[in-house]
Amino acid sequence: MRCCVCLFQQSLQCSPSKMAAGESNSRSSCLNLSNSGPLGNAPPSNSAHSSPASSGGAVAAAGGMNRSAGNANPRSGPESGGGAEPALRSTPSVHNPPRQSVCPSGATSGAASNMTATPSSSSSSSSSSASTASSSADASAAVASLPSSPASVLVYREPVYNWQATKSTVKERFAFLFNNEVLSDVHFLVGKGMGVQRIPAHRFLYSDEVQIGPETVMTTLYSAKKYAVPALEAHCVEFLKKNLRADNAFMLLTQARLFDEPQLASLCLENIDKNTADALAAEGFTDIDLDTLVAVLERDTLGLREVRLFGAAVRWAEAEAQRQQLQPTPENKRRVLGKALSLIRFPLMTIEEFAAGPAQSGILTDREVVSLFLHFTVNPKPHVEFIDRPRCCLRGKECSITRFSQVESRWGYSGTSDRIRFSVNRRIFVVGFGLYGSIHGPTDYQVNIQIIHTDSNTVLGQNDTGFSCDGTASTFRVMFKEPVEILPSVNYIACATLKGPDSHYGTKGMRKVTHEAPATGTKTCFTFCYAAGNNNGTSVEDGQIPEVIFYT
Repeated sequence: MRCCVCLFQQSLQCSPSKMAAGESNSRSSCLNLSNSGPLGNAPPSNSAHSSPASSGGAVAAAGGMNRSAGNANPRSGPESGGGAEPALRSTPSVHNPPRQSVCPSGATSGAASNMTATPSSSSSSSSSSASTASSSADASAAVASLPSSPASVLVYREPVYNWQATKSTVKERFAFLFNNEVLSDVHFLVGKGMGVQRIPAHRFLYSDEVQIGPETVMTTLYSAKKYAVPALEAHCVEFLKKNLRADNAFMLLTQARLFDEPQLASLCLENIDKNTADALAAEGFTDIDLDTLVAVLERDTLGLREVRLFGAAVRWAEAEAQRQQLQPTPENKRRVLGKALSLIRFPLMTIEEFAAGPAQSGILTDREVVSLFLHFTVNPKPHVEFIDRPRCCLRGKECSITRFSQVESRWGYSGTSDRIRFSVNRRIFVVGFGLYGSIHGPTDYQVNIQIIHTDSNTVLGQNDTGFSCDGTASTFRVMFKEPVEILPSVNYIACATLKGPDSHYGTKGMRKVTHEAPATGTKTCFTFCYAAGNNNGTSVEDGQIPEVIFYT
C-alpha cells in the first residue's frame, strides 16, 4: 500500500454532510491527522480512546470520551468506565480544534467520512471492537477497489472558529488567551478545600507592558531570572536603580548579589561609599548576610571613621547571634563576625578611640589588644594582624605633583620639622606626601606628617607613623588616616618631622606646579611659598616634602 501526505486544499466552509452526500469527486477514506496547525488550533489529543468513523460522518466513541466547549484538549470524563457510548459529534465548538484529514484520490462518496487511526483503549467493550473491525474492513475494501489515478488529492478540514484571525495584533491575541483554556499548558490550583479554583495559564508573557512597584519588584525579578526573560529583568533592575537610596542600599545590595546583578551591586556599593553613615544606620543593615558585610568592609572607599565601622559591625553581630539563637556574648559576637573582624582597620583609630571602644569590648583577644596598644605608642611600630592602609572616601584617580627638578644627597634631621606653605586654585583632598629616604641603604624612618591651616594654626590632618626606604633617590609614600580637604586660595602648611639617618633632598624647586587631568584636561595649580619659622632648611628651592598626593 502506498501513502501520500497532501497539502490542505479544502475550504474551511466545506461541511461533512455535503461530503457524505457525494458532492466531492473521487474521495476515499480519510486518515485523521492530530498534528497542531500553524495557528495552534489543533493540539494533539490526550485521550487513549479513539474510534474509526462510520460512513455517515459520526464517530463511534469508546471509553467515555467527551470534549469541553472551552478546552482545546479532550479530557476523559469522570463517567469513563469502558462501555460504548453514543457517537461523538464531529462538528467542533468555538474553541475546538479541527481534525485535518488527508484523502487519497479516487475514493467513492460512501467512504468520505473521517476515520481515526488510533487503536481503542483496552477498556472498550467487545461490541465496540467488533464495530471497529467491521468499519476497518469496509474501508480497506473501498480503498482496494479504487482505480489508480494521477496525484489529484483532496484535504478535508472540519469547520472551525479561527479566533486568531479576528485579532489584529499579537497583544490582542495574548489578551484573548489570558485565563483561557485555549493553548493552556499549565494550571494553577488556587484556594483550599471546596473553594479551590483551577486557573489555566500559559508559560509565556502576554505583552511587553509591565507595572512594577516596591512590593513586587523583587519577586518579579526572581521570576524574570527563573524563566529567562531578559527584557523584564532589565525593567526590574532599572526600577531598582531609580529607587536606590541610602536607607535601602544594603537590602538591594543583598538582592543584587543573590540575583547576580553586578551592575546593580556596584551602584549599591557606590551609594554606601557616599552615604556610609546613613546606610549603616538603616534598619536593613543588620539583616544582611556575612558575605555582604565582608564585601563592604573590604572597601577602601568607605566615608566613615573606623571606630564607627567597628560599632556597626558589633550591632550586626548582635543581630546575627540572635538569628543563630546564640547569646550575644563577646565570644559569640567574635564567632559570628568571622572574617569581617579582621577587616576592621583598628590601626587607623586614635589611641583614645581604641581604648574607649574595641579594647573594652571583649571581642578582641588580650594579645591583639596589647599588640595594638604597642602600635599606637612605640616606635618602631610592631607588626599587627589588622590592615593599616587608610580608607579614602574619594572617587576618581589618585594624582600627585613633584616640586623639585633634581635630587641631591645628605639632608640631616635633629627633631625639627620640615615645612612648606602652599595654596591651590581649586578644591582638592590631600591624602599623603612623598618623602625622601636614606642615602645609606635600606632604612626605617619614624615620621609625623601634618597639614596646618595657616591663619588659624589649626591642625587639619595628621598621622604619626613610619616608612621603610630602599636607599634609592625615589620618594616613599606616607599617608594620612583620612583625606584632608584643601579649599582654593587658602594658605596651608605641609609639615613632616622625621627621625632617622641623613636622606636625599630636592633642589631646583618650582614655585608653581600644575597638574592636568588626562581625561578631562582639568588643571590643578599648586603655589609654594616659604613658611615662617624654623623649617629645618626646607624652602621653595631646596629641602624635603617633594611630593603631594591628592584627589580632585
